[in-house]
Amino acid sequence: MEFGYFTLSDNHYVNNTRGPNQFIADITAEALYADEIGMHSAWLGEHHFGDLGVLSCPDLLLAYIAARTTRIRLAPAVTVLPLHHPIRVAEQWATLDLLSNGRVDFAAGRGYDRREYGPFEVSFEDNQSIFEEGMEIVRKLWAARGPISHQGKHYSFTNIETTPKPIQSPLPAYVASFSKPSIELAARLGCGLIVAPFAAAMSYGGLKQVAELYHETCAKHGTKPGRLMCSYFTHFADNAEQEAAARARQVRYYKECVIDSFPGDPKTAPPSYRYFAEIVDRLHKVRPEDLSENAVLIGSPARITEILKKVEGAGFDEVILYSNVGLKPHPQVKDEMARFMSDVAPAFEGKHKQIAS
Repeated sequence: MEFGYFTLSDNHYVNNTRGPNQFIADITAEALYADEIGMHSAWLGEHHFGDLGVLSCPDLLLAYIAARTTRIRLAPAVTVLPLHHPIRVAEQWATLDLLSNGRVDFAAGRGYDRREYGPFEVSFEDNQSIFEEGMEIVRKLWAARGPISHQGKHYSFTNIETTPKPIQSPLPAYVASFSKPSIELAARLGCGLIVAPFAAAMSYGGLKQVAELYHETCAKHGTKPGRLMCSYFTHFADNAEQEAAARARQVRYYKECVIDSFPGDPKTAPPSYRYFAEIVDRLHKVRPEDLSENAVLIGSPARITEILKKVEGAGFDEVILYSNVGLKPHPQVKDEMARFMSDVAPAFEGKHKQIAS
């Protein structure tokens, strides 16, 4: 199992003195450090207008990181595909794959914040349909060895060929999933799948159940299953005081960042977002003692290893680690990243062992 660096650039906190520019500089340094200590990948989220995160252009940041590294894989977490024309998305990420010598992992989703859609004049209500059509177009453009045409509900074009083409063929593509329609799409297109453990537990019972559903759906569509990935909030704690601080930090993230990113009544959201009603309700009520291994890695290296062995047993290929959550200081983030790779990662087989040796 491999391990990567992950952030949504959360910065929407009460009385926060950390500016967006400083935080993006910290994120850049952390992603470069991830390469230095042997992490497999860097996954940078896309958010707009500061309602949760402050990084609006992960593609540009990853291009900068690509120029300063030779090994680490580069990925958005995720491209909010309905906000962008799929032709432009295909061009941008194929170019980064070329510049990085084939190190891109492309991941897409539809987001969950209506406020990110309005200024771009994109329908939030219809974003599932927009997302599915866009994802199909991006992958067709990458695979085509000549001009193609498309006449769809949301996009239409004739005799278009995009350049450059990705070095990787196919370029690895993932669908971020909180819901069954996203699993269905990933399986139908032959994409890999990225899930959040807390959503998997709430919607399906756990990561093992998600893996089984994904493989069953791939079989139904006659497609080869891709890689399975999940993200985990990560906090090291060696005593009760450190654990209490970590739990308080995580709850602060939920209540000051995540809940506010789903404005209005979730029950009036589009049907494909109705599952969010339960998520938001739980986050409103969450207490530090409620945090479990279904959402967060908290504790000693041994405890974190124990949880991740279950993830590995459920059939997951990679875990991306969200360490810089809840206004955690940048030096502490780097310390915890290094500690993970020295004290936890060696318990698992993966490319990190080759790098370490």
